[in-house]
Amino acid sequence: MNDNNPPSNLPPVLIYIHGFLSSPESVKATLTLDYIAQHHPELTVVAPQVPHYPQDAVALLEDIVTQYAKRPLRFIGSSMGGYLSTYLVEKFGGKAVLINPAVKPFELLTDYLGDHIHPNTKEHFTLTQQHIEHLQQIDTPTLKVANAYWALLQTGDETLDYRQAEQKYQNSKLTIEQGGDHSFQNYQRHLPEIMRFLLNSSSL
Repeated sequence: MNDNNPPSNLPPVLIYIHGFLSSPESVKATLTLDYIAQHHPELTVVAPQVPHYPQDAVALLEDIVTQYAKRPLRFIGSSMGGYLSTYLVEKFGGKAVLINPAVKPFELLTDYLGDHIHPNTKEHFTLTQQHIEHLQQIDTPTLKVANAYWALLQTGDETLDYRQAEQKYQNSKLTIEQGGDHSFQNYQRHLPEIMRFLLNSSSL
């Protein structure tokens, strides 16, 4: 079902996927949605509250993708959202811009096993080893179409080792900025080029 070139006369749908313990009301999501509303009002944009459990997150996102099965798929994914965006592009096709993407979250989240309260939804949830295994099952160690991705990394990311993403997306469009942090400082200055990349279908 991986079709990177749906009929060109259909407008794309852009799906914004936030990170773990984040929300579609995050700073980056809000900046993205406001920019698109102002400069690309013709676009269909979906920015769901992604469930904290991996299997539920995948089910929700695949359902959204299925709803737009005949439309070109475009993703912007931050942190865990970058990991999920890559999985979706590898399975369904499309293009993705990844902001400080997680590459091996199944390793990182072992430090988060146990009870949590989501800071935005206030939901209580418990992260278990089974959830870690679900994350590992959707890993995409190799990329079918490297130029379908643009990874934006900041070396000062205090949560993720940017070098993992640098390695994985080495054959993709890659921007590495010195300093910064996990939130990706001054993200908004990249939005015009992000949209040019996502809306340019000729590179696939």
